[in-house]
Amino acid sequence: MGRLRYFLLATDLGFVGYWLVTLLHLFPAAWLFQDYTNPLLVAWNWSFLPLDLLVSATGLTAVVRASRGLPWQKWALLSLTLTSSSGLNAIAFWFIRRDFDLGWWAPNLFLLAWPLFFLPRLLSTKEA
Repeated sequence: MGRLRYFLLATDLGFVGYWLVTLLHLFPAAWLFQDYTNPLLVAWNWSFLPLDLLVSATGLTAVVRASRGLPWQKWALLSLTLTSSSGLNAIAFWFIRRDFDLGWWAPNLFLLAWPLFFLPRLLSTKEA
């Protein structure tokens, strides 16, 4: 699993942390995205909760299985695909809105891009 473990842990724990901070309204107002209080945008943001928690569940499952010597590749493959999809969906939304706030683009570009470095190796293994 190597370096993939650290990316999975950072992303999966990051998602859980993001949703806890969001639920508790702990982000400073300056960090919130444009029109944050618009009910439609609030619903859009919360629509990511199931996807993001599924990313975390599959990624953490892959890490735990790998640490126990169990097959983990399919869990990681699913997690990476979902992670990239989550980032792509958010970037597409911000692009359509022509809202180019680096504070929101950077983490979502990270989510979109980093799995692409690990997917080819996972897809080429016999166990994937």
